[in-house]
Amino acid sequence: MSKKAQQASLSSVGFSFGKPYLAFSAKAWKILVIFMLGLLAWIGADRYLTPELAPVAAIAVVCLGFWASAVMPEYWTALAFFLVAMITQIAPPETVFSGFETSTFWLLFAGLVLGAAIKFTELDNQVARLLTRLPFQTYAGTLAGIVAGSVALAFLVPSSIGRIMILLPVISTLAAQLGFGTQSNGRTGLLVAACFATFAPAFTILPANAPNMILVGMSEAQYGLEFSYFDYLLLHFPVLGLVKSGVIIGLTLLFFPDHMPARGDVTPQTPEPVSRAQALLIAILALCLILWLMDAWHGISPAWIGLAAALVCLWPSLKLTSPKCINQDLSYGALLFVAGIMGLGALIGHAGLGEALVAAASDWINLSPQTPVWNLSVLTGMSTLVAMATSLPGVPAVMTPMAGDLAQASGLTVTTVLMTQVLAFSNVFLPFQAPPLVVAIQAGNLRAGAVIRFCLALFAISLCLLVPLDFLWWALLGQI
Repeated sequence: MSKKAQQASLSSVGFSFGKPYLAFSAKAWKILVIFMLGLLAWIGADRYLTPELAPVAAIAVVCLGFWASAVMPEYWTALAFFLVAMITQIAPPETVFSGFETSTFWLLFAGLVLGAAIKFTELDNQVARLLTRLPFQTYAGTLAGIVAGSVALAFLVPSSIGRIMILLPVISTLAAQLGFGTQSNGRTGLLVAACFATFAPAFTILPANAPNMILVGMSEAQYGLEFSYFDYLLLHFPVLGLVKSGVIIGLTLLFFPDHMPARGDVTPQTPEPVSRAQALLIAILALCLILWLMDAWHGISPAWIGLAAALVCLWPSLKLTSPKCINQDLSYGALLFVAGIMGLGALIGHAGLGEALVAAASDWINLSPQTPVWNLSVLTGMSTLVAMATSLPGVPAVMTPMAGDLAQASGLTVTTVLMTQVLAFSNVFLPFQAPPLVVAIQAGNLRAGAVIRFCLALFAISLCLLVPLDFLWWALLGQI
């Protein structure tokens, strides 16, 4: 191998070749720090827990560190986890690869196929044309309409990044037609409201965001619990969906005040007739949504309903997807990431790391069956700290294996303990925790500082107002 080729190879993993030779890049420093944290986790577990848990703790910290920092692609970390876990024989194959067996894995696969069908049939463009024909009179009314449409889109497109990539060009064009300038508060407000409305409330819709599906998949794999689409929606959507949507509208008006420009009459795009493929896809999506909402009645998992819809979309003669859809249009990296993070959670549960951590922390978290509200607050706080330290999908990976022990210590049901995670991963502290928001900032040409301030305000209101309100809603439902 030539010297130039060797340098290119080393540069790909984070080494730069200037002065000094082989100087560490920022990426290499991150990798080094992650491995140092893994070593500290090994030493800490060996000293304060048990020696058998040391390698499990190290693997968990390194994997979560790689996923949180994004120094390597998510699928690479997942594949590395599979390799290390099998070589070290730290757990049996059925534990390491358990993520592939869960309904969540197949629900995500179905969502990817449905998203590909929406793009292939140009149904997203059809929706955009319809949106420009709505009668917009005031800035607040426009925001409310966009927020409502963005939340509704979360019921149809099971990918937050996919929804944002659909919405950004639509809302940007709409803002221009309404007369909002490129750097105006109005344009920024419309884009921010759309992105947050299709992302944050979607954590209350079972297949709409990755952490939801990871939580449900791990709960099924480790505790045999199956959450129906309707029950999950009823438990979370009224407060974390509807009320939070109202908060998003209010914060947008506060942070990005504006009014409709004088030239704000929309020039509607010429409507195009709905094609046969689009009409068929609309029917499939509507039937899929109806069956999801009725799953408590018919008992069929949302994953298998979604898979059936995906199979119809993949039927060649219907022409709802590209002939090369399976090979080119689907993100297998996302599937590997979900399988990997659920496998890591299964490993933590199999090794008993969660039980050991709960036992070690029992003195200071002070859980007691006599204090249910305190217990819920502590559990939500723990999950929130995990989300801030790792990433949103890291919450179910870390907290789910501990749910059984936390339920025993607190006197709450395992289901209630698991559901406190939703309060945490639906409340984003900073945009870097959520890749869809990072994509929105970049693709929408939004001011990062403005989005961060909006994110912090929404986090504070959710923590201080919506979380207690959600506890009250749970009490009314008999959940606590």
